[in-house]
Amino acid sequence: MDANEQLIKDFYTAFQARDAEGMIACYHPEIHFSDPVFTDLKGPKAGAMWKMLCEGGKDLKVEFSDVWADERTGKAHWDARYTFSPTGRAVHNPIDAAFGFKDGKIIRHEDSFDLHAWAAQALGLPGRLFGGLGFFQNKIRASALKRLNRYLGPDRP
Repeated sequence: MDANEQLIKDFYTAFQARDAEGMIACYHPEIHFSDPVFTDLKGPKAGAMWKMLCEGGKDLKVEFSDVWADERTGKAHWDARYTFSPTGRAVHNPIDAAFGFKDGKIIRHEDSFDLHAWAAQALGLPGRLFGGLGFFQNKIRASALKRLNRYLGPDRP
């Protein structure tokens, strides 16, 4: 098995255990993370997002599959199942991930998923009606970033 393939498996195995420190250990210090909600997180802020999600996801279940990597890039599929705490609604979010590597660590991590489908599950009728619209998606992003910044607090990176 390729070392980078094992690195991806280690990342998701730590995620399954809600071990944010184990996840962050797989990341290069100059990590760049993006997904449809958190579009541009770099360095410690990316790690803080995983800490926030692991700590807040009391019923979070993660399954991963289709892991592949070579010396430069990698990919995986993962499914997250959890209760979205602001609404109490159940979410199943299927996600495809792409990775880049540097110095034996993940330096680029891009998750892709259908934000409209997520909004419909997490937010109910407003998400179904408006989740595909740019202004609504921007509200979701702003709210998530505000939550992350609150989590970081004044003394965190």
